Amino acid sequence: MSTTTQKEYTDVISGCKGLFAQKQEDYDSAWRILRLPSFTDQIMIKAKRIRTIQEKQQRVADGIEVELMGIVNYGILALIQIDLVGDQRLHIPHDEVLCFYDGVVKRIVMLLGKKNHDYDDVWRDMRVGSMVDIILMKLLRIKKIEDKGYTTISEGVGAGYQDIVNYAVFSLIQLKSS
Repeated sequence: MSTTTQKEYTDVISGCKGLFAQKQEDYDSAWRILRLPSFTDQIMIKAKRIRTIQEKQQRVADGIEVELMGIVNYGILALIQIDLVGDQRLHIPHDEVLCFYDGVVKRIVMLLGKKNHDYDDVWRDMRVGSMVDIILMKLLRIKKIEDKGYTTISEGVGAGYQDIVNYAVFSLIQLKSS
């Protein structure tokens, strides 16, 4: 991964984490009550709202950037939830949640590094609308896996959430540089 991509990615994640930390202060670990399909649906709502804004060419108070940050954070929370299978705590101390957040981000960045070796920042040539479409497609795939309960050849829901986080971060980078 290029140093430019690494810095831009880190900057975007830092902003998302800052927003997440503030919401964690307000709401504590209320997200712990959600099952994975609920995370999928929350991300779907945000992605569909972005698509609606793009198609209607209108901007409302909370624009695309806020929704993309929500997609990043819900994707990371879903991955934390996967990691915490069997942990029944509804309250997790703030500092512990932020450590989980950082651990998931570290895994996602490692995946990005491996994929970027093969794809070489091709996302920079993509449109934000296309990346949102890919997020929606990944969500439909995740929903299918969740409904079916297994995969025969495909990666599981965790890989889908990681890809969604990456496409949302790429979209935020694209929006900041335009």
